Formats: sequence, structure tokens, C-alpha cells
Amino acid sequence: MTRPWMQRLIAGVLSTAIVLMPMSDAFAAAARIKDIVDFEGIRENQLVGYGLVVGLNGTGDSLNNSPFTKQSLQSMLERLGVNTAGENVRTANVAAVMVTANLPPFGTQGSRMDVSVAALGDADSLQGGTLLVTPLLGADGEVYAIAQGPVAINGFKAEGDAATIISGVPTTGRISSGALIEREIEFHLGSQTSLRLALRNPDLTTARRIALAVNDFIGAPTATPEDPATVRVSLPQGFNGNIVDLLTDIEQLMVETDQPAKIVIDENSGIIVMGKDVRVSSVAVAQSNLTVTIAEDPTIVQPAPLSLGQTAVEQNTTLNANLSETALAVVHESVTLQELVDGLNALGISPRDLIAILQAIKATGALQAEIEVL
Repeated sequence: MTRPWMQRLIAGVLSTAIVLMPMSDAFAAAARIKDIVDFEGIRENQLVGYGLVVGLNGTGDSLNNSPFTKQSLQSMLERLGVNTAGENVRTANVAAVMVTANLPPFGTQGSRMDVSVAALGDADSLQGGTLLVTPLLGADGEVYAIAQGPVAINGFKAEGDAATIISGVPTTGRISSGALIEREIEFHLGSQTSLRLALRNPDLTTARRIALAVNDFIGAPTATPEDPATVRVSLPQGFNGNIVDLLTDIEQLMVETDQPAKIVIDENSGIIVMGKDVRVSSVAVAQSNLTVTIAEDPTIVQPAPLSLGQTAVEQNTTLNANLSETALAVVHESVTLQELVDGLNALGISPRDLIAILQAIKATGALQAEIEVL
């Protein structure tokens, strides 16, 4: 006989396993708050600038075809004390480029960031070039960074008299840590008493779950869902810390996300992506394929001997039409996503035909999902 203490131990293990099984499934579908929201004020800012890349091995802009490159080159030389007014400047080692960068959040003055460089004129390659001092401006027209340095490209171009090889895009490049931040964006996160969390995929259910998770963790009603995309979090009274300390704890909380039933279709590539909550009512589907085959078999016709006729080509065209029929298939009501996919695959149809079938089911009102065409 099994001893009483052993029976209690086995019962405890079984009850613990039964309780933990649904919890493991719930956590498998959950995500951290920091992975599904953006915090107000913590964002990048886009910068752009116009500059010159020099040192190219004859692969730069043609100054006759790119007047902006010629004007920029002459203006730069004049600022450096070289007068080229009225002179016919001919060089193929200079290229006009657009420089772009993303100013990181809370970027401090004197720190560095990466920049991207792209040719603006008819330059063939930026390989071996060096970007000269280029101011980077924000949307307000102010200079926030200065970029300069050697350009690293991912492609190359080699050509001869009768052949040309191009790998990648040699007219774009990148400068690692190539910009120096000169101006900071004023935003004091630690002095804020409330902050908004912006959901990357707006949803009412997810917003409410985030607010409930935050309130349960803090033990006070500090989070409020304002709309499907926004949750406001306020600093609770008596909290031992500032808003940064609060956000550090909040962003690690796990929340089970929700999503609407949606089907995304890319007709150009024939890609179909369905959400797990897609459902259909009872509907019958049939599909037929019409295949038309055209074959040309030209025949050479020779004229009779001693005649004035000429050799001619007679076209013989073979035209076949094949219509393959598929019987009606019934898709039952409230099937799961796997059952829906299996039922449609049983018809033996291609992804492009499946796109038309899904749109037809949606038109009948039997598809409880949104269709988004890219």
C-alpha cells in the first residue's frame, strides 16, 4: 500500500501540473510592455543634409550634366580662398550626395552617430570617397549634427571596353560614427509626472490589459487607457523615485496581446497571411482552371521547279483549351484557421486563385475578417 504522505505528495504534484499548464500557454502568448509600446518623448529625429564626396577615382559626377555639383564645388573652393570664377572646372572625382541620419533619443552634445550617404547626380560609384563637412538639419531648419569621414559602400563596379560588372549599389554608402552631435533636443524625462504609452498595434483590448497589468503591479489606479493606441501612466503619490524608475518596472511586465481578425494579401507576389481569429460561416466553394495552349509550327513552302515563285513560310497554329473542373467543397461554420487552410488546400488551387476566393467569400458576407491588400 502507498503511504499517506506519498499519496499527498503525488496529489500535490498533479494539482501543481494542472494549474501550471494553462499558465505556461498564457505566458507563451504574452509579450513585455516595452516590446509593444513606445514611450512618449523617447524617439528618434530624422536629419538630412547636402554635401560633397571627394577622392573618387574618376567615378564622380559629370560637371556638365550636374550643375549643382559644379556650383557647390566652386562655392566650397571660394570659402577656402581659391577663386575659380569664370574658370572651366573639369573633374570627375567629386560627387554631390544627400546625407541622412537619425538623431537618437537623448543624444548628448559631443556624442557620435551613424550616417547614410546617397549620390544625387550621375556618379558611378562612391568607392574610396570622403565626405566633407556637412551640416545635418532637422525639420525646424536647425543644425543638429555635423557629418564627415570616409564612405564605406556595400557594392562595387568594374568595367572594361565590352563588359561591365556591378555588385550591390555602389552609389550609396554609410559612415560609421560619422556625425558629431552639436545640438541637443530639450526633453527632461525624469521631471515628468505623467507619460503616455503609444501602442505600436492599436487595440482596445490590449490597451485595457496594459492598464490593468500596471495597476495590479503598483497597487493603485495610475494607468488609464485613453484610446486604442494610448495608455496614460501617472506617477503615484508617495512613489520612491521618478518617472524613469516607474517605467523601468513597467516595461518588464508581461501582457497578452490581442489582434483583430485580418487577412493580408500581396497580389504582386501572391503572399497571403491570415490571423488566428479568422472565421467563416458555412459556405460552398468551387473553382475551375482554364488553360489555353498556343503552339506555332512554321512550315517552309518551296515553289515548283522552273516557276517564278519564291520560298515562303506557312504558319501552322495549334490551339488547345483545357478546362479543369473542381467539385463544390463545403467550408463549415466557425472553423479554425488550420481547418480553413486545410479545406482550401484540398481544392488544389494556387495562392493567386486563393486570393480571388477569399475576396469572393468576403463579398458574400461569410468571412468574419478584414482583408487588407498591399
